[in-house]
Amino acid sequence: MSDKPPIAVTAAEVPPRARPSNYPADLVDKIGGRQKTILGDLFGLKNFGVNLTRLPPGSASALRHAHEKQDEFVYIVEGACTLVTDAGETPMQAGMCAGFRAGTGDAHHLVNRGTADCVYLEIGDRTPFEKVDYPDDDLMVRPGPDGKSVYFRKDGTPVF
Repeated sequence: MSDKPPIAVTAAEVPPRARPSNYPADLVDKIGGRQKTILGDLFGLKNFGVNLTRLPPGSASALRHAHEKQDEFVYIVEGACTLVTDAGETPMQAGMCAGFRAGTGDAHHLVNRGTADCVYLEIGDRTPFEKVDYPDDDLMVRPGPDGKSVYFRKDGTPVF
């Protein structure tokens, strides 16, 4: 078997990530049945990640969060959802996109309040030593000594 990445794949045929989230067990249920298919890693991409994500009705893309260093971008492929930011709520439908510039402090996430699945493409960079704040939950991400993300409670207690 070769370790060489594929040249191309059909994204819908790639199985979703087995673990639904990296969040601690007490917060995972808040995202519901989200299914994330990791595409960028298939090709060995190192500078940015690409995921195809399916949000069934009642699920969320993530806990509402804001990145200090990493930019994010989402493009709605099919269905509809609601973008929730500090400014309020914005309906999103297939063909729409949104970007989240790092360092603004504007927390965001997508929620599916509809009756059909929403599928979107998410792209984000992989800048090390990232800090992420979750204003609605007892959670934050701070960098470990190697630059990789470590989850903590807001009082500084490590999650794992």
